[in-house]
Amino acid sequence: MDLVARESLTLPPLGRALVPTGVSIALPPGYLAWITPRSGLAIKHGISMVNAPGIIDAGYRGEISVVLWNTDATESFEVVAGERIAQMIVTPHSTAEMVQVESLPGTHRGGGGFGSTGSTTPPGDAS
Repeated sequence: MDLVARESLTLPPLGRALVPTGVSIALPPGYLAWITPRSGLAIKHGISMVNAPGIIDAGYRGEISVVLWNTDATESFEVVAGERIAQMIVTPHSTAEMVQVESLPGTHRGGGGFGSTGSTTPPGDAS
């Protein structure tokens, strides 16, 4: 579903703003909504979302607003009321029960961190 701006505003270079959409939803338990940037605004104008993706849970009943971010360092962007500014995807989700343990089972990757997947050298091995 496309989300549109409820009001017009100017996003200055590198600025951000909370843009109301005029949409409220009542999701049933076990569902959530993902709010994502629009690829056309991103490539054409450098407009994204600071917190992408945003998450709306089943308990929220207020108006959905989008934290738009102008990544362009020199050009302002005019948000026009009625303009499509984000997308919403509703999906089921599962929940997990967290259990505190003393240690975790091992894996090939282990605690390798950023960039360690797809590496042919084991984490911590300088050879």
